[in-house]
Amino acid sequence: MMLRVLFILDPLHALNAYKDTSVAMMRALEARGHSVSVAMQGDLFIENGQVLASATSIALIPGADLHEHAWWSAVGAPQDTLLQDFGAVIMRKDPPFDMEYVYATHMLEYAETLGARVYNSGHAIRNHPEKLAITEFPEFTAPTLVTRDMSRIKAFHALHRDVIVKPLDGMGGTGIFRLSVNEPNLNAILESLTHDGQRSIMAQRYIPEIKDGDKRILLIGGEPVPFCLARIPLAGETRGNLAAGGRGVAQPLSERDWMIARAIAPKLSERGLLLVGLDVIGDFVTEINVTSPTCFVEITDQTGFNVAARFVEALEAAVAKAQ
Repeated sequence: MMLRVLFILDPLHALNAYKDTSVAMMRALEARGHSVSVAMQGDLFIENGQVLASATSIALIPGADLHEHAWWSAVGAPQDTLLQDFGAVIMRKDPPFDMEYVYATHMLEYAETLGARVYNSGHAIRNHPEKLAITEFPEFTAPTLVTRDMSRIKAFHALHRDVIVKPLDGMGGTGIFRLSVNEPNLNAILESLTHDGQRSIMAQRYIPEIKDGDKRILLIGGEPVPFCLARIPLAGETRGNLAAGGRGVAQPLSERDWMIARAIAPKLSERGLLLVGLDVIGDFVTEINVTSPTCFVEITDQTGFNVAARFVEALEAAVAKAQ
């Protein structure tokens, strides 16, 4: 079964190909004989009741330096193609999760009703906001509050004394603050994050095990990858995100990690989420990433476990099941 696979993602020249998970997926697909096309979110459109993309077929250049931009070449001009004519569509557009992103998920969901096979599915991405999704699993989360009411956040802070606050739409560690017991800028931080009480944010009890890393646990096809990437903060930092300077160390899943992953994975898989990235600090899930989970390359390079190949196998199985 040879598939023509469409990636919906950011511009190729903007990707750090040597460590990019989408590029690792493409290379694993080509290695198994599949072909790759690309389109950006703005290339999706609906015409005469059909969902199409202005898509460009590409080939990966053998032996290319992935630290440079010339790692791929176009195969012909962009073609307007029905989404159901692709063997699979992989949604890998990075946040922000703005209204254009929401409209794209609706287009993808509609395309699925017409026969397109989309991973992760449009409705599943839209219905699983990455920070709020943890609230479905309170048995695996630290004390958490979601509100725009600053008095409630202050009461939560007074109770737990050391908390993390963050916007619901941030990524890469942006907008995250630790509020210690005597935080002198408490009011200013909360006023800024909530836009003076007009925007909901999340507050969580601080988890001191962050010093050991914010672990990214990957779920593929309803099964956990046996290795995670612990993103260890820089000295003096409370954020382990690689984008915030964290250091990624691959390690086997702990017993608690397996417990969390095996409890959550089947539920999310049933909802159309082929690939999920759990963020786990200590014993607690802090986020459930469904838009464009990463860390394939780091885990593969450090452990030899080919995460991208595992993803392609799961994709092939999902497509075969859907046919």
